Amino acid sequence: MKEEKVYLTLQNGRVFEGKRFGAKGDVLGELVFTTGMTGYIETLTDPSYYGQIVIQTFPLIGNYGMICSDRESKKPYLSGYIVREFCKTPSNFRCEETIENYLTRYNVVGIYGIDTRELTKTVREAGVMNAVISSKPVADIAAIGKYVIQDAVMQCTCKEEIRYGEENAKRKVVLWDFGAKENIVRELVKRGNLVIRVPAWYTAEQILALKPDGVMLTNGPGDPAENTGIIENIRKLAGKLPIFGICLGHQLFALAMGGKTKKMKYGHRGANQPVKELKTGTVYISSQNHGYEVIADSIQGAGKLSFVNANDNTCEGVEYPELNAFTVQFHPEACAGPLDARDLFDKFMQMMDGGKKNA
Repeated sequence: MKEEKVYLTLQNGRVFEGKRFGAKGDVLGELVFTTGMTGYIETLTDPSYYGQIVIQTFPLIGNYGMICSDRESKKPYLSGYIVREFCKTPSNFRCEETIENYLTRYNVVGIYGIDTRELTKTVREAGVMNAVISSKPVADIAAIGKYVIQDAVMQCTCKEEIRYGEENAKRKVVLWDFGAKENIVRELVKRGNLVIRVPAWYTAEQILALKPDGVMLTNGPGDPAENTGIIENIRKLAGKLPIFGICLGHQLFALAMGGKTKKMKYGHRGANQPVKELKTGTVYISSQNHGYEVIADSIQGAGKLSFVNANDNTCEGVEYPELNAFTVQFHPEACAGPLDARDLFDKFMQMMDGGKKNA
């Protein structure tokens, strides 16, 4: 099969030449990088990458193929995919198809043969920017910069209530789906919960009508401040029952409590982010995928900073003891790991077990 030349044109005018794999066509998106050495299946299927072109910094991708049961969602949400080299002949007893077949089937444009080290350095130095993958070099550079990811949560949320686990389970958890990763569901079900997944447009009243023991605010894509309706409904729920927020859920709860968020220069994406728990001094290695942060100085009232990033000191977690709530920026459900912070789910279980009298 003849290799097709393809171009990656950055918003700043730089052009990288590579070869096409996956779907045909051109695509425009926000260019980001992730540093995970494993877990490319989870990266491809994480809804938090909605509207983005993802660079894998690890040089070889696809060596264990695609495995349906490892997906974080039923389909990929990213716009484009960039690798140094992709494996055409994966070797793993669980492999179901090649990464190229998967990208083609779901119409995701891929490009390989690019110097991903140089490309990543460009993003780190200049900051996140838009880019185009195209068959011909782009003439109108100015048009690339006009792209903005909008209405991302509503594009990634479920369309109706979905139930997981046993109906007579010890606890009932509402999972408020802003673009949830499936492993959050798995971790909750594994701990003996009935999980009711609800769409992002559900109101506080609809959630309370389900009579849950607690609410999980999930990860998701886009600018957290855009979700004004969700923020208002979180404000109505706060203090009424135990709440645990992850990633976007962490940011939305902070906004509901009067905090502020801002876009980071290039974000945290990968499975090797160190976070420090302020109360104990313990450092966890965490998986992260976010381009916005909660401004630590904006946390006020009931909120108390609980985790910071050991690299750049940004806010990684907040405790709200008076509201029976806590949130973290990183992913304790991380798959393929690390597993350092899984006990945060157990903390949520303990809150729910005593939460009705403490909320």
